[in-house]
Amino acid sequence: MLLPVVIAGGTGSRLWPMSRELQPKQFLSFHQGGSMLQNTISRLNGLDVADPIVICNEDHRFLVAEQLRQMRKLAGNIILEPVGRNTAPAITLAALHALETGEDPVMLILAADHLIADNTAFHSVITDAIPFAEDGKLVTFGIVPTQPETGYGYIQRGEVQHAGNSTAWKIKRFVEKPDQATAVSYLESKEYLWNSGMFMFRASAYLNEVAKFCPSILDACKNAMQQPVNDLDFIKLDKEIFNCCPSDSIDYAVMEHTELGIVTAMDAGWNDVGSWSALWETSAHDAQGNALIGDVFTHKTRDCYIRSEGKLTAALGVDDLIIVNTKDALLVSHKDNVQDVKVVVEHLKANARSECREHTTRYMPWGHVETLVRDARYKVNRVTIIPGGELSLQLHHHRIEHWVVLTGTALIGVEGNEIYLTENESTTIPVGKKHKLSNPGKINLEILEIQFGSYLGEDDVLRIS
Repeated sequence: MLLPVVIAGGTGSRLWPMSRELQPKQFLSFHQGGSMLQNTISRLNGLDVADPIVICNEDHRFLVAEQLRQMRKLAGNIILEPVGRNTAPAITLAALHALETGEDPVMLILAADHLIADNTAFHSVITDAIPFAEDGKLVTFGIVPTQPETGYGYIQRGEVQHAGNSTAWKIKRFVEKPDQATAVSYLESKEYLWNSGMFMFRASAYLNEVAKFCPSILDACKNAMQQPVNDLDFIKLDKEIFNCCPSDSIDYAVMEHTELGIVTAMDAGWNDVGSWSALWETSAHDAQGNALIGDVFTHKTRDCYIRSEGKLTAALGVDDLIIVNTKDALLVSHKDNVQDVKVVVEHLKANARSECREHTTRYMPWGHVETLVRDARYKVNRVTIIPGGELSLQLHHHRIEHWVVLTGTALIGVEGNEIYLTENESTTIPVGKKHKLSNPGKINLEILEIQFGSYLGEDDVLRIS
């Protein structure tokens, strides 16, 4: 049985304004119905796999938990990195955790934000690679190139290797992203594959190579894992210890040095969806070559990607544009300039703009909050609390909150006194009063929350419990 390990870190800034720091692309839905994380896990259906281990940073813990819960895959299987340290430490943490069960599983390492169009071909390549991993090899999956791509790293194939009826190649070398002429020569030689960032190996085989080539990573991960804090569905690490761990990719730390590296070829419609132009290429098109998502009207418009979240977007007489219209930001770019989205993100960061970090909807363990109106002295939110969900006991020093129940039943406690409110009923929480809110019902509780005050920042919350 394979143990899937899904790496769900990263901010996906090249897909701003959909992708934000607190809700990056791996948690968004672009293809195939679910989020990219959910599609990555669903893609394994039909293979003999255990419940996945998902590795993410602490800012995304509730998003991951909710998306796993929706799939019935939530089982204390989320490892939280207190700080990002690249793929080698992340995979080391997963391997150490896997060995704690007393077994030595074959781990399938996947990125949470890749697209695979052909599941049958994907399953076939994964299955064929298992004998190599069981034999102690470190397998990486190289993508059969379809064009001279300058945006990917490459792997050069070496001597042919066999395991049972499966065929692969020793890794001759890894190469960085090439220029156009070099990429053309790689394609023509048929010796090179795109570096996908997917791997398969036994937990012990990987850790042995980590110990050999980067013992400092192994030591830091072991020390951070010695006293993990199991918090609900999360495995938390010692931040101070893990902060000392070197940051390195699995390619640089292990795969470029090991004698056990094997590459197998995958031709399954893979795409890392690294830009808006890549999304246009992988989306369904109308007769004019447009990929249209949401409430969109076009006239004399060709080869555009237009996505509209919650409002009508009309495009007239334009070609080769990316138009992404969210509730709080609008991006218009020529397809040839989509890599410059990072310039926008850098500008937003430099000016401490919220559009860089979060969407108008924020996800919490008890539900989510959508900001409808924001002004200097008042803010209007739609608060959704799942059945059984409960907010912490808290108070505010600067704001009054007025709550109106839209659907469901609310249990509200203020200074130890509890009341139930149902649809169309309301109450007001004064400044400085301890209060809590929960959903005792069987359906979602929706509340319209109106905040008034001189300061409305989220740090004006003193959590009592």
